[in-house]
Amino acid sequence: MPETRQRQLVHPLVVRITHWINAFAMVCMVMSGWAIYNASPFFPFRFPAWATVGGWLGGSMAWHFAAMWLLCANGLLYLAYGIGRRHFRRALLPVHPRDVVHDAALALRFKLPHETGRYNAVQRALYLLVLSLGVLLVASGLSIWKPVQFSWLTALFGGFDFARRVHFVAMAGVVGFVCVHLALVLLVPRTLLPMLTGHAKPTVHEGTQA
Repeated sequence: MPETRQRQLVHPLVVRITHWINAFAMVCMVMSGWAIYNASPFFPFRFPAWATVGGWLGGSMAWHFAAMWLLCANGLLYLAYGIGRRHFRRALLPVHPRDVVHDAALALRFKLPHETGRYNAVQRALYLLVLSLGVLLVASGLSIWKPVQFSWLTALFGGFDFARRVHFVAMAGVVGFVCVHLALVLLVPRTLLPMLTGHAKPTVHEGTQA
């Protein structure tokens, strides 16, 4: 008879709540941000209307700022929990370049081991990258939201126009991370349920995880 494996806590309640709030706020910010970009594009393309929210520039900015405050408050809660409870140290550290290259090669061959409740080196690197992009988004966003009040920050980014480009590129990086994350969830759908319930059965060496 197969051995009975007790379900273990994979994602604490705070992590699950902040994850889904982040997902909602990020979708609102990205779609409203695309609408704001469309009002004054600096690349030779625009985003389709169906991919934006707000309807017009003023409405899109209202969506953007509302989602911004939600995302910032939620992000601060997540950072406080991650640092205070050493969640970041346990889940995301250490990250060694050799391990990242090794795990990336395994992932490309769909042979990356999956251990419940443990991130592989590629995941740790990606999560640290997206957290860094989040900081860059906040800083560049402040510099283009209040260029007079934060003139020193705007100057640090090389001026208002360049700060807009930095903000756009950081946003594109976050969207790219989300696309990879969703693709991995589709490849390994069993990883979705623990983000809802918090618990999963221990599994080892069962392919790429999301």
